[in-house]
Amino acid sequence: MDVGRYADLFVSESREQLTAFNHLLLAWERDPRSAEPVDGLFRAVHSLKGMAATMGYAGVADLAHRAENLLDVLRRSAAPVTAPQLELLFRSADALEHGVDGAAAARPDDPAATALAAELDAEVARMEPAAGERGPRRAARPSMPVVFPGTGPGKGRLVRVVLNADAALKGARALLVLRRVEALGAVQAVVPAATAFAGEEFDGRFSFRLDTAVPAGQIEAAVRAAGEVERVEVAEEAAAAETRGRHIRVDLRRLDDLMNLIGELVLARGRLAALSRRFAEPDLDDVTRAIERLSGALQYEIIQARMVPVWQVFDRFPRMVRDLARQMGREVAFRVEGKEIELDRAILDEIAEPLVHLLRNAVDHGIEPPEERAARGKPAVGQLVLAAVRERSSVAISVRDDGRGIDRAAVLRRSRELGLGEGAGGIEQVGDEVLLHLIAQAGFTTSEHVTDVSGRGVGIDAVLSAVRALGGSVELHSEVGRGTTFTLRLPATLAVVRALLARVGRETYAVPLTHVAEAVDPRHGEVQQVDGREALVLRGRAIPLVRLRELLGVTDGAAPSGRQPIIVLEIGERRGGVVVDAVLGHQEIVVKPVQLPRGAPPVFSGATILGDGAPALILDAGGLI
Repeated sequence: MDVGRYADLFVSESREQLTAFNHLLLAWERDPRSAEPVDGLFRAVHSLKGMAATMGYAGVADLAHRAENLLDVLRRSAAPVTAPQLELLFRSADALEHGVDGAAAARPDDPAATALAAELDAEVARMEPAAGERGPRRAARPSMPVVFPGTGPGKGRLVRVVLNADAALKGARALLVLRRVEALGAVQAVVPAATAFAGEEFDGRFSFRLDTAVPAGQIEAAVRAAGEVERVEVAEEAAAAETRGRHIRVDLRRLDDLMNLIGELVLARGRLAALSRRFAEPDLDDVTRAIERLSGALQYEIIQARMVPVWQVFDRFPRMVRDLARQMGREVAFRVEGKEIELDRAILDEIAEPLVHLLRNAVDHGIEPPEERAARGKPAVGQLVLAAVRERSSVAISVRDDGRGIDRAAVLRRSRELGLGEGAGGIEQVGDEVLLHLIAQAGFTTSEHVTDVSGRGVGIDAVLSAVRALGGSVELHSEVGRGTTFTLRLPATLAVVRALLARVGRETYAVPLTHVAEAVDPRHGEVQQVDGREALVLRGRAIPLVRLRELLGVTDGAAPSGRQPIIVLEIGERRGGVVVDAVLGHQEIVVKPVQLPRGAPPVFSGATILGDGAPALILDAGGLI
């Protein structure tokens, strides 16, 4: 059987195991005396070994086997794990990740992995006699027990599983089933033994006992979540529930194609609605409403299928922060909040690199070395938090540290040296918005020394470009001596969004509702000059205004003689008003990328086609206010 076509599945599931491996190593590093992480580590590397063996990737399977041997000795040892041993396991995780990618791409085995395997064997040989002298195995839960029913202790519900006859990687799939159900309780009495799953004689039939009190349907759902499951029997009560909880893996490109098609369907739906209003035919109206209802439901389901929790990207960062902190001589406590918040997979993939920039900046130039923190009366360990929260129809992702903050004087001095800050006034006038504008200039840095990590401001231009390309915005808040927070505000999904349509001259523009607070028709006296700038005084608060006609240099069409409507935009704590000729109402739009001519104002984030077939540019709230 050609298993090469299952390489993507192998890589995906191997990365899940390695992510778990890295998280458990970090937990073990925080508490070397804990008995819990080692069992999970053993399970993860054992599963990876089985999958690699099934695929025929001997190099990966061999390295995983050597790491498994060391973990087996460590869990039988009465002594806490040492820093060199943890470092050896961290290096093993990196080598396994490299090996997984290399094997799937048919690259030859890395010679460095052979040297690492020898180091693992040497550590096992050094510890083995001592581990035997220290006494019996720790009373920790076995990772893959091989007690057979009727021949030893066994409790809980008996679960029988039959994988699909044509399933690839039956052994790896069986291991994945066991890993899924371990979240519900202890797995015991696996038959045949889990070590036999990698053998060619394994036919995809196995059983185990699960020590849990959850309902049979929940157990079956966990089993079927592993995929390629033909039949599940839970204490011989689950036969009627066989069809529930089916999951399949779908190539993201197929979901992209579906999203593009639903976008085109939304455009066609809008044109049909316009025709229905023009002809006023009852039968046409009925068909139009039915199509609107069905296409809306289809659109919702496709969007939901693309939504994934942010932990799928966030989980890669704890290991990165740990390694970077050690490299830079920092002590950092890294915390992730809001891991369950969901984003469109396409957005999540695009923000991974901007978040890397921000985290690296925070560790390198935000959080001070321990001795500097102590001199300032701070705890030696700096705090770094990556958080996601839902805000109406958008998601806010923040990176905040309790470090030294951004030195406004240094930023202003450097910006003037580069000819960027002549109009910024004095340091007392360098607010957070101006500060972000200055450090986001390409190539800007206040660092005296170039490092291979970051400089405060290096990469910020890339962060702003990436986020604005997604229709989002970036905010900065920094206090000297107290820390810095970057907040990325992003739409929860791409492609189809609700927008407010506005007219200026003969052109129609779309403003995504994500950042629209309200649209107002100002009364006499509400538009005033405040600090030398035109502003809308709304409920006692002055909101600076931008006249879109003047900003875009619109000369076609007569300017309205009376009061003009104002669209109030809101991004975090910032508010601004956009004066337009007319507000035309709401509409769902399909966002399309657009290549603007050189010199065009940076206030557009894309384009769309309206219901009448006319094109319209989409305004970027961040660029306007």
